[in-house]
Amino acid sequence: MCETAVLEVEAKYRCSDWATLEATLQAVGAVADPVREDTDHYFHAPDRDFARTDEAVRLRRIGEANYYTYKGPKTDTATKTRTEIELPLGTGAQVAAQAVRWLTAIGYKPVAVVSKFRRVYHLQRGGFALQVCLDDVGAIGRFVELEIMAEPADFPAAKEVLLATAAEWGLTEPERRSYLRMLLEQKR
Repeated sequence: MCETAVLEVEAKYRCSDWATLEATLQAVGAVADPVREDTDHYFHAPDRDFARTDEAVRLRRIGEANYYTYKGPKTDTATKTRTEIELPLGTGAQVAAQAVRWLTAIGYKPVAVVSKFRRVYHLQRGGFALQVCLDDVGAIGRFVELEIMAEPADFPAAKEVLLATAAEWGLTEPERRSYLRMLLEQKR
């Protein structure tokens, strides 16, 4: 059985004026989740350099929930579109510690930890479920991520919806770097 990979069609923008954006989101009927803290533990692979291949492996903690995530290389220059595979794990700090031990036992090396406070809004746009994430990544800054999970055949339409939404909402400072890359550049 061979399944096609789902694409994460994403665009990220610097945004310091969350109040105006939140008013827009409320006006279009977006539904907000409570603010949460995401902590992402990133790893280097033993067999290739993810900085060169534009991939990522991480353990994400959202409260007590834990997830392994693989992100493939970006496939588009206007968005941050890539294959994303997320595997839910058990809950709690012990499971997270065990997940880190498992990765390091098979040769993965810890790189850095990125923490952010995130508020996710949900709405429908152009026939797609759109997530709008307001991310406060501390000293790195405040950002807005627009994200649609789409089948590869739906990529052109999803990209069009994403970019049109960003333009309509006045998001004009695109950021293609990952939070991990920005954090590592800041530490240099």
